[in-house]
Amino acid sequence: MKKLESPDELAKFRKSLESKYRSDKIRVLICTTGCRALGAEEVFKAFKAEIKKLSLEDKVEIVDTGCQGLCARAPVLTIEPMGIFYGRVTETDVTEVVSRTILKGEVIERLCYTDAGKRIPYVRDIPFYSKQEKIVLRNCGEIDPKNIHEYIVRDGYAALSKVLSDMTPDDVILEMKNSGLRGRGGAGFPTGNKWEFVKKAVGDIKYIICNGDEGDPGAFMDRAVLEGDPHTVIEGMLIGAYAIGARKGIIYVRAEYPIAVEHLKIAIEQAKTLGLLGENILGSQFSFDLEIKMGAGAFVCGEETALIASIEGKRGMPRPRPPFPATNGLWGKPTNINNVETFANVPVIILKGSEFYKAIGTETSKGTKIFALAGNVKNTGLVEVPMGTTLREIVFDIGGGIPGRKKFKAAQMGGPSGGCVPAQHLDLSIDYETVKEVGAIMGSGGLIVMDDSASMVEIARYFMEFCQDESCGKCVPCRIGTKRMLDILTRITKGEGKKEDIDLLRELAEVTKTASLCGLGQTAANPVLSTIHYYINEYEELINKKSSQTPPQQRSAQQS
Repeated sequence: MKKLESPDELAKFRKSLESKYRSDKIRVLICTTGCRALGAEEVFKAFKAEIKKLSLEDKVEIVDTGCQGLCARAPVLTIEPMGIFYGRVTETDVTEVVSRTILKGEVIERLCYTDAGKRIPYVRDIPFYSKQEKIVLRNCGEIDPKNIHEYIVRDGYAALSKVLSDMTPDDVILEMKNSGLRGRGGAGFPTGNKWEFVKKAVGDIKYIICNGDEGDPGAFMDRAVLEGDPHTVIEGMLIGAYAIGARKGIIYVRAEYPIAVEHLKIAIEQAKTLGLLGENILGSQFSFDLEIKMGAGAFVCGEETALIASIEGKRGMPRPRPPFPATNGLWGKPTNINNVETFANVPVIILKGSEFYKAIGTETSKGTKIFALAGNVKNTGLVEVPMGTTLREIVFDIGGGIPGRKKFKAAQMGGPSGGCVPAQHLDLSIDYETVKEVGAIMGSGGLIVMDDSASMVEIARYFMEFCQDESCGKCVPCRIGTKRMLDILTRITKGEGKKEDIDLLRELAEVTKTASLCGLGQTAANPVLSTIHYYINEYEELINKKSSQTPPQQRSAQQS
């Protein structure tokens, strides 16, 4: 690959690729990331072998892609340009798919998506896909993430080219502020404001960091983006670095995400080869280098200052703020930190304009949000919807509802730091402010659905156990508060609870929230408080059940 020396060269290069990647070839797109666990690699190899055996290489291209979203049907594939979707495909299906669908255009019904007994062969007609609006996930499942050419032909790095040709750093920041993009890591802080703080900070060296330390149980949004479209994150970081004046960037990603790490390494090398990373990018005065730092799986390192400590080789523990990373971050230098999904929005905002982006969503929450839909729901997987979409639409219209004739009971939003949203709030508009009003948080996008068989006390205990285990132990309120709450919840679930335990849980929860140093402790009590608020009867039933089983003489002794 030849190094590109200017925006014009990038545009010409894109034009030269169009004939190859926008041809009349049939493309079989196979998810080989998340679907790999259920045999997708074997399916991919079988397709390659079958196409070679029939000498169809000039007519058919087999592409291994990132996540296509509908994980419940894994392994999945789509066949373009027909737009046919097949799920639960095995090696033994490959010969039939090639002979019937690829060569004859026939649909194999048993591999199609099924809804209420009806077979739906086309992606455009499947509610899971048709009701989504993809911005961040626009390329995931559509391209080979290991091939920079496929990203470029879909307007990849065109936003960077626009920035370096036509925009000053202040222009970029203004566009981000006008778009209304808020941090997708959970806090929801305005991205443009954050960038402006770092740009104005005094410092000869500045850093930009991508937070890919995704640790919420059931969450895999950032992983899917890094695996399926790593270049969109790199391009977003490049634009952010240009805006704040950073020459060095770090992607902090969980070591438990080996495919994401592998694809990032490939993407970084490809970008360097084309001159999209390194010195004088596209012939400009802007230079930027990027490296990967693998985290050791500590949930607390998702907090900015703990993440910085980890990069510096220290134990991942948060520190008091101020000073904030914007003025005193990595190695004491001004540092900007955004998460994967935030950076992935940036190229679209720059290329299509802030007016396009702010037209999506609500008054205070703009754009789309990715959710990892998991638990007791038919269509588990990855979904991207406009801010303001209701919980009902996600769970029932996109998710397909609750399987097994069960009823919806609650949805845990925001991971272990979030809250349980009950059925009475199914028509809740999902945005930062509204979700907070009902005792949950947006979080990074984990959404675990529970049916009417779930014990909400056990759910609270499970998430408290996670938070207690992941607490770094630096501050007393979190270290002791989470342990005491876990002890009480465990006692209640074992049928050994006391009447005063509910009030004690509330008190401990409020103290832990108020006095903890970082976001882990400040939000760890949310599952407890939300389940007590909406499901106090379940707490009382467990406690009263224990009380009714106590011999009368023992109860009398306890009461006295």
